[in-house]
Amino acid sequence: MLAGSYDPALVLISLCVAMLASYTALDLAGRIATTRGWPVLLWIGGGGVAMGIGVWSMHFIGMLAFSLPIPLGYDLTLTLLSLAIAVLSSGFALALVSQDRLPLWHLLCGALAMGAGISCMHYLGMYAMLMQPGIDYDPTLFGLSLVIAVAASGAALWIAFQLRHNTPYVRLARAGAALVMGVAIVGMHYTGMAAARFPEGSFCGASPSGLDSDWLALLIIIVTLAVIGIALLTSVLDARLESRTAQLTSSLAQANQELTQLALHDNLTRLPNRVLLEDRIEQMIGKVQRSGGHFALMFLDLDGFKPVNDAFGHHVGDLLLKAVAQRLRDSLRSEDTVARIGGDEFVVLAELAEAEDAVTVASQQVNLLAQPFQVAGQELRIAASIGITLYPGDGSTQQELLRNADAAMYHAKGNGKNGYSFFEQSMNTNARNHLQLLHDLRAALDRREFTLHYQPKFAASGEPIGAEALLRWQHPQRGLMMPDTFIALAERTGLIIPIGDWVLDEACRQMREWYLQGHESWRVAVNLSALQFCHAALVQSVADALQRHQLPARCLTLEITETTAMRDADSSLEILGKLSDMGVDLSIDDFGTGYSSLLYLKRLPANELKIDRGFVRDLEQDSDDAAIVSAIVALGQALDLRIVAEGVETSGQQNFLTRLGCDSLQGFLLGKPVPAEQFLERLSVPV
Repeated sequence: MLAGSYDPALVLISLCVAMLASYTALDLAGRIATTRGWPVLLWIGGGGVAMGIGVWSMHFIGMLAFSLPIPLGYDLTLTLLSLAIAVLSSGFALALVSQDRLPLWHLLCGALAMGAGISCMHYLGMYAMLMQPGIDYDPTLFGLSLVIAVAASGAALWIAFQLRHNTPYVRLARAGAALVMGVAIVGMHYTGMAAARFPEGSFCGASPSGLDSDWLALLIIIVTLAVIGIALLTSVLDARLESRTAQLTSSLAQANQELTQLALHDNLTRLPNRVLLEDRIEQMIGKVQRSGGHFALMFLDLDGFKPVNDAFGHHVGDLLLKAVAQRLRDSLRSEDTVARIGGDEFVVLAELAEAEDAVTVASQQVNLLAQPFQVAGQELRIAASIGITLYPGDGSTQQELLRNADAAMYHAKGNGKNGYSFFEQSMNTNARNHLQLLHDLRAALDRREFTLHYQPKFAASGEPIGAEALLRWQHPQRGLMMPDTFIALAERTGLIIPIGDWVLDEACRQMREWYLQGHESWRVAVNLSALQFCHAALVQSVADALQRHQLPARCLTLEITETTAMRDADSSLEILGKLSDMGVDLSIDDFGTGYSSLLYLKRLPANELKIDRGFVRDLEQDSDDAAIVSAIVALGQALDLRIVAEGVETSGQQNFLTRLGCDSLQGFLLGKPVPAEQFLERLSVPV
């Protein structure tokens, strides 16, 4: 037998090529697993070529590493055929591991087919030497090489299938697996080579005209490394591109989720907003229509929230709203909904076993919100008014249910707040009237429907000293309306600010006329609402009205209630100080009905105390009222303030108040409110 030998360098290179080809195969399997559509075919085809060249190169370099004491060569046709078998086997392997599942019988059949292909490639490559006489093979080693080929193929298929998905440390795992696979493939090759026996006198039939082994090894190494390198680089770059695309897709999905969250939820409390609430009401209506049952829609408005917001600022108000939302959310079941639809308004949507259960749910919410809240180091107390509609019964659509629940909520507020009220059909009429009145009130200024009536004020001597301007609304359908029918609505909607500015301007204009007619010592009194008094532009509005009508500031008296003045005493001191510096006369109205601090009262730059008509009315019958009035007069005199008594309707009241020392009086006994054009005529004062 001819004795063969191996080039150690080429043997080592063949092992490296085997491992590199194995790693490339594993990486390509991963790319195929994450690709969808027609690109899968491109990856299988291109990957089969790259992997087939790599596996074939390992075998062929291993054969080139083998030398005999005779010239060797390789038939080109057979060599290319062995390469084609390697490419087809590799493509088959990649297609197999690209499946979603790899059952055991698929794995076994694939191992047999791929093992047969690799064995065929190897032994066909050896046959390409065209040895004469032919090569003898040791049956044991020959069989062992076939077993190794099948086992290595099965192991390679299983490893490629397991490592095809991108997981943490997957590249490290693929590198380790490539080492094992490379050793197995090399083992199969050199076992097959060891099985070959070359008889004495043999010669290579392909040596004269076949491929020359002297330069073939270098060419194959260069081409193989180039093909595998390109395939691997393409796979890595594509993987990075896919990763970035996946990150972008994830970012877009997250952005869409956040946009959906913003579109369907309240920004502050993260509760569902009106859009999502309306959808859930529709779903609940459909569920009840299909399966029966009941649900309640509860419109909830916070009582006392605005004073908290005004006193502690919007930041604390926002924290309180979040605390309310959390308390409501925690009290409800997962199938119920609590939504915030604006400001301090919430809606609870609760499925009920029986319609009567709505009472339990509503009572729970009222009691829950009546408990104190600890917010920003403050103990805050609020209450809730709840309007309830039931389905079926109180509406057929979500709009109707919400509208009726809103009407019931206003009814609950009218009944004293901090409670609940079920919807009744009569409330719709009241709600419509309320909305119509609000609509008319918004247009009243533009339509010049407001007018002022003036009630005269008299000194204790009986001499007229001015008038109080009283607002009236000449409604086109309802006739002359008193302030108590619309002022509360104006304050609740903020319309009191422009209305108050008009009253101030009109009173100054009228007083200017009287001033020019010779009544220079008179004063016109204008009432300021609490909202007006707190408005930032009040001082400037007063200054503008006086300047516009060229009216001396001493001719204007601004009346604020005791409660308004004491609500935020420090702020009141600042505002009243600015008005006083301007020269405007200041009066504390309804004195004795609030809770004044004498410490602050003596610091207020007021000129006048006005005794509430409630004390004057029963002055002659109630000794307590007489004592209170006497005390107020004494207090005012001690503080050097003028004392005005309103609501004087009898001569007895007039005499009593005059004897006490009141500076001025007003009431129906002395003169009723009349339009400006009748005022002087009623006084019988010569112009």
